[in-house]
Amino acid sequence: MNADSEICGRRPDSQYVELAVEVFAMLADATRVRIILALRDEELSVNHLADALGKPAPAVSQHLAKLRLARIVSTRQDGTRVFYRLANEHARQLVTDAIFQAEHSLGGVPRHHHSELNKP
Repeated sequence: MNADSEICGRRPDSQYVELAVEVFAMLADATRVRIILALRDEELSVNHLADALGKPAPAVSQHLAKLRLARIVSTRQDGTRVFYRLANEHARQLVTDAIFQAEHSLGGVPRHHHSELNKP
């Protein structure tokens, strides 16, 4: 018996399938994907994210609110400033894998495989 797949919900009849679809729907927005990429290694304020993305702070704030409701990002307050970070490593990995899959669609050897070609 494969208890791990039962616990993780990776069976086709899992109750988590619909929730996973909601996660994909939340990430079906380029600005939100860019936010996750920007937050993959550090926490940032709305203004820093807005500058990094070249978007107005109010628009970035609205996207962050949705990501926070979906529990993809979390916050830390320092005085009057709020800093955002990824809630866990799974959003980072999900977006990374999506980028890697996108690289495969371009044909040839994807960029993420180049380091593997240079291994002894």
